[in-house]
Amino acid sequence: MPAHAKQPTPCHTCQEFALAEAVANGERDYSRATDCRVLLKRHRQSGTCTAPQEEG
Repeated sequence: MPAHAKQPTPCHTCQEFALAEAVANGERDYSRATDCRVLLKRHRQSGTCTAPQEEG
């Protein structure tokens, strides 16, 4: 992709789940971190995610 090409806008909800997971890991609350990963996966599969979807 050329340097001047516009990058896709990251999904705000995905960013919130990723941040919450990082905070939970930092606090060693691994159960909450797992919950964040599950919620992130469900969000991405729901069709409401605005992030580019990975192929595969």
